[in-house]
Amino acid sequence: MLTLQDRIDAWRDDQLVGMRRGIEKESLRTTPDGGLAMTPHPLALGSALTHPHITTDFSESQLELVTGAFTRVEATFAQLSELHQVVAQALGDERMWVSSMPCCLPSEEAIPLGQYGASHIGRVKTVYRQGLSHRYGRRMQTISGIHYNWSLPGLGNDEYFHLIRNFRRDSFLLLWLFGASPAVCASFVDGLPHGLEPLSAGTLHLPHATSLRMGRLGYQSEAQASLAVSYNGLDGYGATLEDAMTRIWPAYQAIGLRDEQGGWRQLSTHLLQIENEFYGTIRPKRTIHSGERPLHALRERGVEYVEVRCMDLDPFEPLGIAPDTARVIDLFLLHCLASDSPPDHPDEIAALSENQQRVAARGREPGLRLTRGGAEVVLVEWAAELLEGCEPIARRMDAALGGQAYRQALASAQSRLLHPDALPSARVLREASDTWRGEYTAMIAALSQATRRVLLAQPLSTERALHWAALADRSLREQARIEAEQQGSFDDFVTDYLDARRLLA
Repeated sequence: MLTLQDRIDAWRDDQLVGMRRGIEKESLRTTPDGGLAMTPHPLALGSALTHPHITTDFSESQLELVTGAFTRVEATFAQLSELHQVVAQALGDERMWVSSMPCCLPSEEAIPLGQYGASHIGRVKTVYRQGLSHRYGRRMQTISGIHYNWSLPGLGNDEYFHLIRNFRRDSFLLLWLFGASPAVCASFVDGLPHGLEPLSAGTLHLPHATSLRMGRLGYQSEAQASLAVSYNGLDGYGATLEDAMTRIWPAYQAIGLRDEQGGWRQLSTHLLQIENEFYGTIRPKRTIHSGERPLHALRERGVEYVEVRCMDLDPFEPLGIAPDTARVIDLFLLHCLASDSPPDHPDEIAALSENQQRVAARGREPGLRLTRGGAEVVLVEWAAELLEGCEPIARRMDAALGGQAYRQALASAQSRLLHPDALPSARVLREASDTWRGEYTAMIAALSQATRRVLLAQPLSTERALHWAALADRSLREQARIEAEQQGSFDDFVTDYLDARRLLA
């Protein structure tokens, strides 16, 4: 049986140097007074359908910035910074909301869906969002976060699923260290049962929460909870997703495919409309070809990278995430890869879900216990054990790359075990209470404005500004080409796109 150190010693320097990471960062666009911006996606940012780096997520008001995948943390953040500078220049008086939980929202039906033009694929994207709005509500979909895309050369499907199983077991650590959404504007839960406590007249919170985004108010689905997805291999994972995308779900069947005027309500009445609807803290991914279904790509060509989906926006970081946070994620993923990873089973899957809920809602509660291997363990003791296990990995990374960046990032994370008041979730509540009389949204609005000033004070060079302008223009021309060349009816396009045979390898 290989030990943790054996696996670490087996990594080659060129593997570690070849590690790649990219970031997808979502942010709502808001008005100067902290309301949701109701304007279209800015034309200066190009086409949300075809731009490779700047698009929208659920709402027309929800930006998504997508970096490439780079072998150095510094390169990833250099591009993420440029994307923020480009957006800040294009937004005028609007700004990017710096928190995962949304600003004060308008009525449910007034939240605008993402619009992608008149092409069939563009309309599919909007109808899909219409389906999400019927299934989960538009408010939930306005929650924003960071997805961290990560790969290591030489890994195959089994190694990636080995990593994923351990990530799901231990990902409470990332929620605890980096969760930053313990409060929310009261408008988010207007008329809904929530169990939150008032922090001020317009703000609700939980006193020991780390991430409401990852808790019961966030991306949760009773229907999807019935899936009990196993990560013991690609075949089983693929079969579960295929079943979810081909099985009628009664509650969604009751919504219907079309409204009284013949307009589309959703793409299908299945448990999942498409692959992206599946929520999870981590997903195996593969780059797709034009028009290809993601599950087909995964089955045919295997796992290319993993997508970490549990990271909140840090409102105190201009880019929403710090480079040292990225380094800790790198170490954590390598620890998941190097540790033993027995097969998962339904009882463990249920326990992991409960652990996530406890940490999201009560993570900073003194003495909080989680379930591990059928026994209860104190969260901070388990966290300390995991971070200690990352120490030889940090030394190995620094030896391969040079410098001390990974050891320093790990030391900073370990210091929070002794000083939990330094956790982002604790800082959010402390500063909201001490400086803003509990008005969380007023604080986030002020931080959003401060971030806007920082970004506008760092204009791009003429060369880089021209580069991004040309990319935006090219994306608009590409959208126009797609719309001009499309053939057939939209109904036929949807039928073909959702054909179950397209899910097979």
